[in-house]
Amino acid sequence: MPRVTIDNQAVEVPEGATILDAAKQLGIEIPTLCHLDGCRPNASCMVCVVRINGRADLSPSCATPVVDGMVIESETEAVHEARRTALELLLSDHSGDCLAPCVNGCPAHMDISSMNRLIAADDLRGAIEVVKADIPLPATLGRICPAPCEPSCRRAAVGGSVAICKLKQYVADQDLETDAAYVPTCEPHCGKSVAVVGAGPSGLSAAYFLLRAGVDVDVFDRNTLPGGALRYEIPPERLPRDVLNGEIDVIRRMGARFHADEALGAEISLEQLQLAYDAVVIATGGVDTDLLGHMGLETTRQGLRINPESFGTNLEGVFAAGGAVRPSKLAIRSIAEGKAVAGCVVQYLEGKDIQRPDEVGFNVRLGKLTAEQLTGWFESASREARHEPENPVQGLDAEAAREEAMRCLHCECGAQEDCRLREQAAKYQANPKRFSGGIGRPVSLRVEHPFVLYEPGKCIACGLCVQIAERDREALGLTFVGRGFNVHIDAPSGARLDEALRVKAQECAEACPTGALSLRAGVAISEPR
Repeated sequence: MPRVTIDNQAVEVPEGATILDAAKQLGIEIPTLCHLDGCRPNASCMVCVVRINGRADLSPSCATPVVDGMVIESETEAVHEARRTALELLLSDHSGDCLAPCVNGCPAHMDISSMNRLIAADDLRGAIEVVKADIPLPATLGRICPAPCEPSCRRAAVGGSVAICKLKQYVADQDLETDAAYVPTCEPHCGKSVAVVGAGPSGLSAAYFLLRAGVDVDVFDRNTLPGGALRYEIPPERLPRDVLNGEIDVIRRMGARFHADEALGAEISLEQLQLAYDAVVIATGGVDTDLLGHMGLETTRQGLRINPESFGTNLEGVFAAGGAVRPSKLAIRSIAEGKAVAGCVVQYLEGKDIQRPDEVGFNVRLGKLTAEQLTGWFESASREARHEPENPVQGLDAEAAREEAMRCLHCECGAQEDCRLREQAAKYQANPKRFSGGIGRPVSLRVEHPFVLYEPGKCIACGLCVQIAERDREALGLTFVGRGFNVHIDAPSGARLDEALRVKAQECAEACPTGALSLRAGVAISEPR
């Protein structure tokens, strides 16, 4: 059997094995997009390249058979740079969003599309779970948030943007009105405790997400009741106190202990908290910089000085977020910072290097699209205009909420959680704009198939779906259409996608490395086998 060396590790492989096979045997991960076990090597993406015997040129590992005595380099900076360039070239021609524009516009990056889909299906328990994965006070925010997510909504040009904030409020209000309001499950207690100073939006959010991570939390506040600016600056006519109290009570039921009338620098000192807790989060809103300076904390003209990547102050184990760092009138931004600082504190408690959580991940954005480009997305959305509640404080009723949720275009990538192009672009830190002068593919969505969606603009012409359809003898199958930069995959002879893929649509969608073919959400697959 041939014996080869990859990154100084020797291995024997069967005759006819490829370099990719040998790497797998050694446990070395070489990235691939156009490769699939059981399919012929295509070697079109060039993401799997390696260097052989020190040669200047690189070779695709998926299509190169091993030869006895080969010395192969995979994990070197030069090879990684070549893979990065290959990914960037593919991205330059990739016309598709990773996340929906509304998610990019929301400071908390809530999964808005999933919430809308669940409301439309009348699954309100599922919807509140989605909402509270990112936002601990949705009923409160639904009444006071200026909705920075909504101007980004692609539905805005036709009938107005989806009423995202009011849908969030509806879900949360319905939950609070039940006898068993949703209380998120928390991880087992980790044996660590944190003091959160300040019970405003950022402090409440930090406490909520720390509790979810299994951390013991005490919340200290100078006021008699928790809520901070939400309670003491917003009139009850706009934010009913039973709504605010109900959402804070959920945090209490999760395990938070609230300590009222205890101000930092008066009833409690920072030194006491540092001695009693494993970490301290200062989220007090407006701060007295002179007072904090006397506690040994570094300050700026606006508030506490922090490392923006960790939320850490100059004192070990002391973190700060929200208005304690800089003034802010946007509660959703304070809540997003509370979540982010909680993530950093958890890393600190676990002894890890602290890195601000990346809520978005690798992300490609299309920008504005025309009504013609959005035609496919409108096919499955309600054509009604935006629903506005008669009483903004009371919000939408059940029928209006369902109808409003059905207006959502669901314009996010259907494969965002398992897109191999996105995964490898993140791993290799590819810059999607490096070759921004590329031709780019037209943006469109094909919806004629009952089980899968097709976005030709995301296709990298890897040919996996063509091979799968051919292997399993689809009557029509798929084929390459066009030439040069215009080559793409489609049904032959102008046929429809539902005619071309009668048996293997699901397998083709699951094999697609870029989300060009994706499964319809919430649709049961019933293909013949």
